[in-house]
Amino acid sequence: MEGDIAVMGQMIGAGLASIGMGGAGIGVGLVAGNFLSGALRNPAAAGAQTATLFIGIAFAEALGIFSFLVALLLMFAV
Repeated sequence: MEGDIAVMGQMIGAGLASIGMGGAGIGVGLVAGNFLSGALRNPAAAGAQTATLFIGIAFAEALGIFSFLVALLLMFAV
């Protein structure tokens, strides 16, 4: 009985940790959407901001990957 409660706690924690993956998707969408909005307003400056776009996407994705790793650790850690 005690093992079942521990497994339940692990799975609930993993589910809560995976909320961060959804947040990463929202973050990437916001970064790309704002870049596109700015590029359409000023196409001449869009080329100079492309590196900033990729850095922003990388940071947002890194947070999603970290939350995925935390979820895996919670599910499979003994």
